[in-house]
Amino acid sequence: MSTEEKSLNFIEQIIEEDLKHGLPNDKLRFRFPPEPNGYLHVGHASAICLNFGLGLDYNSPVNLRFDDTNPAKEEQEYVDAIKRDIEWLGYEWANECYASDYFQQLYDWAVEFIKKGKAYVDSQTSEEMAIQKGTPTTPGTNSPYRNRSIEENLDLFERMKNGEFEEGTHILRAKIDMTHNNMLMRDPIMYRILKKHHHRTGNDWCIYPMYDWAHGESDYLEQISHSFCTLEFLPHRELYDWFLDQIYDDKKVRPKQREFARRNLSHTVVSKRKLLQLVEEKHVTGWDDPRMSTISGMRRRGFPPMAIRNFAKTIGIAKRTNLIDVSLLEFCVREELNKTAPRVMAVLNPVKLVITNYPEGKTEILEAENSQEDASLGFREVPFSRELYIEREDFQEEAHKKFFRLTLGTEVRLKNAYIIKGESVIKDENGNITEIHCTYDVDSKSGSGTEASQRKVKGTIHWVSIEHAIEAEVRVYDRLFTNENPDGNKEVDFKEYINPNSLEIITGYVEPSLQSAKNLDQFQFQRLGYFCVDKDSSAEKLVFNKTVGLRDTWAKVESKE
Repeated sequence: MSTEEKSLNFIEQIIEEDLKHGLPNDKLRFRFPPEPNGYLHVGHASAICLNFGLGLDYNSPVNLRFDDTNPAKEEQEYVDAIKRDIEWLGYEWANECYASDYFQQLYDWAVEFIKKGKAYVDSQTSEEMAIQKGTPTTPGTNSPYRNRSIEENLDLFERMKNGEFEEGTHILRAKIDMTHNNMLMRDPIMYRILKKHHHRTGNDWCIYPMYDWAHGESDYLEQISHSFCTLEFLPHRELYDWFLDQIYDDKKVRPKQREFARRNLSHTVVSKRKLLQLVEEKHVTGWDDPRMSTISGMRRRGFPPMAIRNFAKTIGIAKRTNLIDVSLLEFCVREELNKTAPRVMAVLNPVKLVITNYPEGKTEILEAENSQEDASLGFREVPFSRELYIEREDFQEEAHKKFFRLTLGTEVRLKNAYIIKGESVIKDENGNITEIHCTYDVDSKSGSGTEASQRKVKGTIHWVSIEHAIEAEVRVYDRLFTNENPDGNKEVDFKEYINPNSLEIITGYVEPSLQSAKNLDQFQFQRLGYFCVDKDSSAEKLVFNKTVGLRDTWAKVESKE
């Protein structure tokens, strides 16, 4: 990668400096290390795009490593979902690795630590340890077990491994400094007893390494050159380096940990714990609910993978945490779908329109272009008949001068069809309009080349033929939270901000070309927005999710409040 090609972010500057100071290009290696205890969310998407993007930029391998050191919370379901999400985003990993691949090596190194007097078995209760650890402003005190003999520590640690003790009775701690200013350096825990079934190693182990012990050593074993993580791990860097110091061989690449800021997304939460709460308490239908900030939720909603990659590129990498407005993500989605989604017609709030001078029983097949952006998408056939559905909002019996849709006595064009003129309405006993009657100009067919077809009218509206329309369930989504930062007020439960109107389910009517649409197929419903086929859809019942509107309407709502 040449520094002349583009301005570099601070992460790229770090890599370039290391290359200048002797790190061979072929020793560059990155990794993405999720814990399989939940589904990936939009925050992970930024980290995925960063690490895999660096791999592409520098033509270097990127490992996918699962940090599976806590069997109490980790499941194969999450492993599978994570792999599916990364592949969907369009990235390929060089090696699929697991921290559990290294359990024996980590254990062997821990034994060496004990033999060198750098680790000991502590038998205090968690409450006693909390007191003994001190505070950020007061030093800790040594554990009464800190000076156990090497022989006793080796014996106890082996018996911990063999399952002779119950959970919570013993832990293995690194012996560093209980008065250190960084509390993470005050004899951190390396191993704890967990008698839980592991999704990969089964019941082979009943002691498991802590994240801080396993992570840097896993990086070292895989010869990761740069270990990038979010800013909350900055205090952990000192411990990361201390652990590496104990095992480092200067003939190998020494991993370098550096941190970047989280980019939080407005009107959502990205904590796995809170996302799990939403799922378990049934505020949403599951991890892939289209209102969720998970990658699987965004995929189900119809967000294109390239839009998420473009979003990550747009917000970039920073050293300071900030809140990104979700409307920027939706803008990236619109930009991508505008290029790729075929145009079709659908009516979501229908009212019947009868063209009184159109022959009864007649059906015409009209030709409509699938895209105004991409001519290669070609044309489709759309049936036209005497009775149509149009949007109720596209008609007003009496309208102001700036209403350019259908009214009595005025003309509009039916998209890809004819110019019509409003003539009269039929109402029910409550005064609601049930039918609109109009007439059409027989010579005004769109694209026919006649003089009437060239006539300009002030408005064009979409429609579907009632006889040929397919009924569909349409799920219209809004922000999951009414507050832009539901995590911002720690005194208020984030669930207090859940938007009660985040999902509206309506019945709409779509043109017959959509009968064969498959899961995740994406469309622009003309004049309405972008929609995709949901996985609940079937041949008997089409189900669509609204992805985004044609423009950002939320900003207008907020400006009025």
